Amino acid sequence: MQTLIIVVHLMIVSAMVGVVLLQRSEGGGLGIGSTGGFLTSRGTSNVLTRTTAILAALFFTTSLALSIIAGVERKPQSIIQGGPPPASQPGGPVAPPPGSPLDAVGGRPAPQSPAGPQVPQSQ
Repeated sequence: MQTLIIVVHLMIVSAMVGVVLLQRSEGGGLGIGSTGGFLTSRGTSNVLTRTTAILAALFFTTSLALSIIAGVERKPQSIIQGGPPPASQPGGPVAPPPGSPLDAVGGRPAPQSPAGPQVPQSQ
């Protein structure tokens, strides 16, 4: 359904660009006025103005439909009902995984982190 609406939307956009380019210039923007040419009668101008308005309304409708379809297909997620967060040790050093090249530096095995809090020992 979404693909069909996108194709129709693109056809409307290209038709609207074509109709706007066919309209007669009123000599505004760049100071270039049209004295005669392809579509000079006032009746043709009214047809092009109506066609532009209809295409603009269709463009608005298809844009709205595409945004509604995109919102319906999105599933809301709650951070409250999610699983438990991954366990981590705040403030502790991160040990490399076993078998990592960082295990031994300079031929010496890497020091192992203690399993729990250590009590100071006297000498």
